[in-house]
Amino acid sequence: MTTLVAFLVALALLIAVHEWGHYRVARACGVKVLRFSIGFGRVIWRRIGRDGTEFTLGALPLGGYVRMLDERDGAVAPQEREQAFNQRPLRQRAAIVAAGPAANWVLAILLFAVVAWLGSEVPKAVLGTPPAGSLAERAGVHAGDWVRAVSADGQQWDEIESLPDLQAAVARAQALAEPLHLSVTEGEGHGARSLRLDTERLAGRAPDARLAGEIGLVPLQEPLIQQVAPGGPGAAAGLLAGDRVLSIDGQGVPDAGFLRDAIRRSHDGEQPRPMLWQVQRAGQAVELRPVPRMVEDGGQRIARLEIGVGSLPERVFVRHGFGDGLWRGAQQSWDMAATTVQLLGRMLVGQASVKNLGGPLAIADAAGQSARAGLVPYLEFLARISLSLAVLNLLPLPMLDGGHLMYHLFEGLSGRPVSEWWQRQLQRAGALILVLMMALAFTNDIAARLTGWH
Repeated sequence: MTTLVAFLVALALLIAVHEWGHYRVARACGVKVLRFSIGFGRVIWRRIGRDGTEFTLGALPLGGYVRMLDERDGAVAPQEREQAFNQRPLRQRAAIVAAGPAANWVLAILLFAVVAWLGSEVPKAVLGTPPAGSLAERAGVHAGDWVRAVSADGQQWDEIESLPDLQAAVARAQALAEPLHLSVTEGEGHGARSLRLDTERLAGRAPDARLAGEIGLVPLQEPLIQQVAPGGPGAAAGLLAGDRVLSIDGQGVPDAGFLRDAIRRSHDGEQPRPMLWQVQRAGQAVELRPVPRMVEDGGQRIARLEIGVGSLPERVFVRHGFGDGLWRGAQQSWDMAATTVQLLGRMLVGQASVKNLGGPLAIADAAGQSARAGLVPYLEFLARISLSLAVLNLLPLPMLDGGHLMYHLFEGLSGRPVSEWWQRQLQRAGALILVLMMALAFTNDIAARLTGWH
């Protein structure tokens, strides 16, 4: 229920803001607005505004629209002709069309700023043992390394305040096929050194659990057993939730990252390899001999005990002042928009995976998870979706605001509007492209099911 409510609230808010942008600029330009609707289908609420606009709420809250007086849609009384959309100057028509995405962009900036002003407890950017063969291991990341700043070229550095900041920087570098330089210190802030993460090698890969494992930037966590699957090999060996793993085959276990990697590698070819574990339970050392089970994971055969491991990573409270928070909101929204556009371009030419597209199920899941996590995570989710809506609507596709802006650009350059015949053909092509994009996103949603056992 939380997921459904959070998803519907997000949809209603972001659509309302988008259409409000069109409405307010249209009224400012002297255009008569006939209807402002949130949702489609049967009208479940209606009110007439002081300016004569009909405000409605539809039964299906999956979109919205602003219907303006326009001679192309029917006869217009002579005394209202000047209030028709098609009679306004080109610059005003373009401003009305652009106002919807602009409103979503402004909302994203404000929401990101509010998140910065409120502050939140987030995982500290202290890293655990990276998986064997990962980019982090090859870069020289060690357990306890604290990432203080990142850079695309090793010259200009951006400060890292938390693990989410680092993850966002990694995702951006991987999506744009760029390396990422890390400035790290030891846990106490000493021993500064620079590392190069070859994220460009993974360009075009979809953001999934396997990709995260190949990058290998995992938070530092205690080697604790959090959960044990009933009937699994971990349960058969006698492992219990709350056990702290001290050693495996005589080698000390420093953190959960080391433990996960040791489990995955505990096999000889197709045969699982028994291990000798020493765990701390109720203050006493207990020896166990777990034997993992071989499973298929992303096209690879790995060993798994079907246990959940790790502890909550160290957290820090991050908060910004008014000016700094507002600047951070603007910068964060710009960086995200630029990355999204570049990623879409790379998908278009086949240099990035189309699995990066997420659909309604992915959005609903993210809405529910962020809402359960608290107000700040949910506001940040709303900011990201609002910005995505702005960027999507600015794509030069007919049926989207970006397509109408292209019509206005053509009119401005040629001195004549796009013919009705061309508009009809472009509308059909745009509708087909949108349907294909939605089908692909929905397919990605269905395929994106991950497991958390080790």
